[in-house]
Amino acid sequence: MGGDDTAGDDDVFTAPEAADAETALVAARTLADDDLLGSIVADRGVLALDPASDLFERLVVSILRQQVSVASAAATRDRLFDAVEVTPQGVLAADPERLHEAGLSRQKTRYVRAAAEAFRDEVYAKAALADCSNETIRDRLTEITGVGPWTANMQLLFTFDRPDVFPVGDLGVRRGVERLTDTEPSRGEMRETARRWAPFRSYASLYLWALTD
Repeated sequence: MGGDDTAGDDDVFTAPEAADAETALVAARTLADDDLLGSIVADRGVLALDPASDLFERLVVSILRQQVSVASAAATRDRLFDAVEVTPQGVLAADPERLHEAGLSRQKTRYVRAAAEAFRDEVYAKAALADCSNETIRDRLTEITGVGPWTANMQLLFTFDRPDVFPVGDLGVRRGVERLTDTEPSRGEMRETARRWAPFRSYASLYLWALTD
């Protein structure tokens, strides 16, 4: 299952573009008035989610990032994308040993292939899920072997561009909250702290990642 991890730099520190630009600007202006996050917003400026267009590809990247460093995941990602076509059909057509040789563990090879099996059905396409609630998307994605809450939340932020998601299972978010509050909060306490950032908790997460970058 998806575990604690930290979003990669390519997820977080982007200039606002397209549909996300207005929401990112409103979020930054709102969070700038927050006693905890205000100085970080002033330092970093406007941060945007920059959603991916391909849900399957982005899900695979999140699986690679489960419980490993950003650098290690990035190296594996590069090798995998060079080795196979990262589509459901391309992954399933590749010999599992080829995925393993690209740097995937046996377990992550199984997870990526399980995702490819699920995505052969268009019911998992981004367009098919775009109008669903956060809870429905989480439920659907976590039905896939190897996709836990953290991995599903990364899709809500970085594929579906949902503005109010707070991934308490993310190590970078946890470290950011710890630095802001000078505590070691439980997940329940993290959620309680994050209430102040609604309805822009996704953007608050970007600033927490920026704080620990």
